[in-house]
Amino acid sequence: MSTPCALEPGTPPPWHRRAAARLAVAAARFIAALPPRRIRTTLTLLRTGAAPATAPQAQSARDAVVAVSLHCAGQGCLQRSIATALLCRLGGTWPTWCTGVRTAPFRAHAWVEADGVPIGEAEPPGYYTPTLTVPPSRRL
Repeated sequence: MSTPCALEPGTPPPWHRRAAARLAVAAARFIAALPPRRIRTTLTLLRTGAAPATAPQAQSARDAVVAVSLHCAGQGCLQRSIATALLCRLGGTWPTWCTGVRTAPFRAHAWVEADGVPIGEAEPPGYYTPTLTVPPSRRL
């Protein structure tokens, strides 16, 4: 039995951003294969020195990732969220990277937030209970 899946529509990013998006997707594939503790440690190190991402910056990064990767346009939420965060980081910003669960019915999900709002998600804020987050680092 298979689960129906609709791909997110994506418009190709400008040519100069496609290479960066593909690089972020490739790196995210390797990071997503790590255990959760290592994912959090890796992303915590990568966020160092980045400014908090705004909602338009995070949405632009997510759109670029979805446009260049069929897996990220489908049900690859972990790789999509990591790739979005990495692409933001390449631009000097960092969104809040999150993973979480919902109990009734059980579902696990990964996403990014900016300004406290999930980016590109159909569900409203608070739909999933966060279990791991990597927010932007605080600047002193």
